[in-house]
Amino acid sequence: MEIYADPISVNCRKVLAGLKMLDANYTLKRVGFFEGEQKSPEYLALNPNATMPTLVDGDFVLWESNPILQYAADKLGQGQFYPMDMRKRADINRWLAWESSSWFPSCYIYLVENVVKPVLGAEPDQAVLDGEAERFHKLASILDARLQQSDWLCGDTPTIADIVVASPMHMHGEQKLPLDNHPDLKKWMTERVEKLPCWRDTHVGPGFTLPTAA
Repeated sequence: MEIYADPISVNCRKVLAGLKMLDANYTLKRVGFFEGEQKSPEYLALNPNATMPTLVDGDFVLWESNPILQYAADKLGQGQFYPMDMRKRADINRWLAWESSSWFPSCYIYLVENVVKPVLGAEPDQAVLDGEAERFHKLASILDARLQQSDWLCGDTPTIADIVVASPMHMHGEQKLPLDNHPDLKKWMTERVEKLPCWRDTHVGPGFTLPTAA
């Protein structure tokens, strides 16, 4: 499998961390996000959306980060992290869809305003952040309530759902995500997800820095 990605981006880190969790062998083909390489003709031939990541597995090309992890888990037979049991899988799929439709867009506001804009030399727009706060707290409360029931989103062990839902808040400190009113969510992120080896190995630091060259 080949993964076309920039390890600094939310959805790319999601896939790279998930693949490490799945113990997948893959080749990383770096596509520079800030350099705009995702808009090149060569990349658009793989992914006409100009988004990352994209998986190439032989003659099969797949974009969208969550389906990439679902595909890889099934290809590798990693039922521990993406169970075949119908209800367990539906539960995981529910969180993957929720992340894509609701959680990512909310967390992304904080990422753009508090991380991306400063990197590009622009100032955060406090009105935009204030306008997002109500929706963020509503969504975070949903996660907080779920995580009062179990250590991980879908049971007592981590699954790809945990990687997927954690990814939009992967720079929560720099993003200045208001997590203090959501203690179970904060504990899950800081005391569980961030201690997973696959998460530590794909760390993205302040200013979108990587610990080693990707």
